[in-house]
Amino acid sequence: MTTNSPVADAADGDVQTTIVPEDHTSPTFAELGVDPAIVAALTADGKTHTFAIQELTLPLALRGSDLIGQARTGMGKTYGFGIPMLHRLRNAEASGIRPLDNTPRALVIVPTRELCVQVTEDLETAAKGVDVTLADGTVRPLKITSIYGGRPYEHQIEELQGGVDLVVGTPGRLLDLAQQGHLVLGKVAVLVLDEADEMLDLGFLPDIERIMGALPADRQTMLFSATMPGPIVTLARTFLNRPTHIRAEHANDSAVHERTTQYVYRAHALDKAEMTARILQAEGRGATMIFTRTKRTAQKVADDLAERGFSVGAVHGDLGQVAREKSLNRFREGKIDVLVATDVAARGIDVDDVTHVINYQCPDDEKTYVHRIGRTGRAGRTGVAITFVDWDELHRWELIDKALKLDMPEPVETYSTSDHLREELGIPEDANGRVGAPARSEERREPRAPRADRPKRERRRTRGGKTVSSEQTPADAAAPAADGAPAGEESAAAPRPRRRRRRRSGTSSAPAAAAE
Repeated sequence: MTTNSPVADAADGDVQTTIVPEDHTSPTFAELGVDPAIVAALTADGKTHTFAIQELTLPLALRGSDLIGQARTGMGKTYGFGIPMLHRLRNAEASGIRPLDNTPRALVIVPTRELCVQVTEDLETAAKGVDVTLADGTVRPLKITSIYGGRPYEHQIEELQGGVDLVVGTPGRLLDLAQQGHLVLGKVAVLVLDEADEMLDLGFLPDIERIMGALPADRQTMLFSATMPGPIVTLARTFLNRPTHIRAEHANDSAVHERTTQYVYRAHALDKAEMTARILQAEGRGATMIFTRTKRTAQKVADDLAERGFSVGAVHGDLGQVAREKSLNRFREGKIDVLVATDVAARGIDVDDVTHVINYQCPDDEKTYVHRIGRTGRAGRTGVAITFVDWDELHRWELIDKALKLDMPEPVETYSTSDHLREELGIPEDANGRVGAPARSEERREPRAPRADRPKRERRRTRGGKTVSSEQTPADAAAPAADGAPAGEESAAAPRPRRRRRRRSGTSSAPAAAAE
């Protein structure tokens, strides 16, 4: 069913595709009946009006209906499911949820650590100052925790044991803690699968099915996904109860963001670094994400840009979780304005003010391309996406161009000195490949400093086990002193004895001179 009304109802099982007019005024969270405490927390964070996907999902989700939400990245899906979850936990009795008792009542499953952290932070923002009442009458703040791999178990177990109402986690670690008995799943009343298609791509579907099999049958389930491949449809039919499928789009929207200006250049591999450095000096350039296909390239690009004076961080699989989170936090806080990432590591990175995306290596397919450039042009803002296509990547780009109908099948051959590159992207004429002294890349290992309390060795060990000073050679030290001669001076009167040779039988003898 397709409608121009953003508040149209859909029968259970229907696909409701809603085209939201550009001049449509969205309602506020308060107008949709969200709990006043949550509305106050959102208002304090500058959020009062809903996005299209939120406007459509909130009325259904608040009353406990199962649903499938489908919208592109950056369209507000997190609050589309997060606000109803918080509202129902806050009003557990009225929502038909069994009284809270410090075990989880809501669960969000996400594909990556980065998305887990991002969703947790968003929900904590909406839950700031929100209290809940436990079964024994105790009133305390609503508790949210994140569970994901790459961090020690102890802290996560401690948080679960201390009491929690809502858990956000990745499939593997959730399953581990549930099997160990630390995570209680038997009382979960609200389940959300976020970025379900990404979890399918990463091979998490068996883990998700095991987790869902441990949950109560009587629950609300919401599934959010950018695309709906066959296995996800099967999953929805198996575990959701007559869901309403909602797809929210703005007028004139296409598969890629209309608010993102796209440029594609045929670039030489040896010139990409210089091109990137000049693009990063373009007028109006703000927070920028650079995508690579490989971990090695991501770190190489980050190190190169740091040497050129840019404030840059990297996020890829070869980095530890602490280093990845440090780079992400610094990028979100504006302490660095360039982030280099691989496709897998970038899933879940949600920063609204990214102005530029650079595809340093051509994406593998159209889905990856849409995901990458979706990091900019978010929440109604405009953005710029630049893609480098090397000579051996032309066929791959042709397939992407054809699938997305971009009408750019043959990228223009471009170099860092090309006039059209400077004119199209607003690069100053005096821009070159360096902006200052080398900056410290967050992920590069610092050389280990020598210990100040450790004296420099001045002696060397000889074959005989004796030690000599640095001015003395081993040969000098080995020669014995004779007739009062100083050590190290050769003496004919005292020739060195021959070394005794050990035989296999264990006995030893001095071989005769003739045998030598």
